[in-house]
Amino acid sequence: MIRIATRRSALAKWQAHHVAGLLRAEDPGLETVLHEVVTKGDKILEVPLAQVGGKGLFVKEIEDALLSEAAEIAVHSMKDLPALLADGLTLAAVPDREDPRDALCARGGLGLDGLPRGARVGTSSLRRAAQLRALRPDLQIEAVRGNVETRLKKLEQGLDAVVLAAAGLRRLGLQDRVTQLFSVEEMVPAVGQGALAIQARQGDSDTLRRLTPLEHRETRQRTDAERALLRTLEGGCQVPIAAHAVVAGDRLTLRALVAAIDGTRAVRGERSGLAAEANALGEALGEELLGKGAAEILRACEGVLPGLSPP
Repeated sequence: MIRIATRRSALAKWQAHHVAGLLRAEDPGLETVLHEVVTKGDKILEVPLAQVGGKGLFVKEIEDALLSEAAEIAVHSMKDLPALLADGLTLAAVPDREDPRDALCARGGLGLDGLPRGARVGTSSLRRAAQLRALRPDLQIEAVRGNVETRLKKLEQGLDAVVLAAAGLRRLGLQDRVTQLFSVEEMVPAVGQGALAIQARQGDSDTLRRLTPLEHRETRQRTDAERALLRTLEGGCQVPIAAHAVVAGDRLTLRALVAAIDGTRAVRGERSGLAAEANALGEALGEELLGKGAAEILRACEGVLPGLSPP
């Protein structure tokens, strides 16, 4: 039997059941059980993530379940996983990636250009907010927390649109709610968006062996590059950091963005090289962005607890 630690949201449980199905496909006799965990991020919904700690809010309690041996594996959305993992744990497998793009869900079937001036757009992400402000400075960006269904309901409560990950909408069968898919050039995705991360304990050789067939090499290379860039850039505050890698043959191309919270300034970069050297590429591009001005953006937000209301 393998116990799978997961958050309780519909999307998180879909992802855990998906991984359970992949494991049973390799071993039909294997029993899988969900170990549901409520994280700090699931409890604190009234304030923006950046004000209460960012990514680790959705991970710590799940990693604790692994470390206490209450579960053998944990399934996360890769974009929720901090750049550094807890001691004793490893990123054991990365399955094939879903669509990494961001999606607009708007009333009346409108795209971004069709939204009226001053339209109210909800997002839980500083990264999305900064890029939306760059595309449409007139928009009123509002903080929206909660699961996918909760955020979509905000359209019935006065918001003109919300921006969500296309992958989550597809996994929940809600792709018909999408009124525009942003290209990765229009809105650079979050690091790891659309990918799943399967964690396990470093010394659990039996579980690690079971997870080996679930590994998707190209997705691992792409997300390794993106996460290496994140590790290089990450400072003591929450800032909009975005990255998207693609692999063609044995080559990997990584594009990245660091933006000011108000969307008025952004530093972009691109680097290509051997996919086998994904980590080195991510680190090199991170250093390049720091030298081009990202370091100033990072320093500017030190000590700041930003919200998403218009600046």
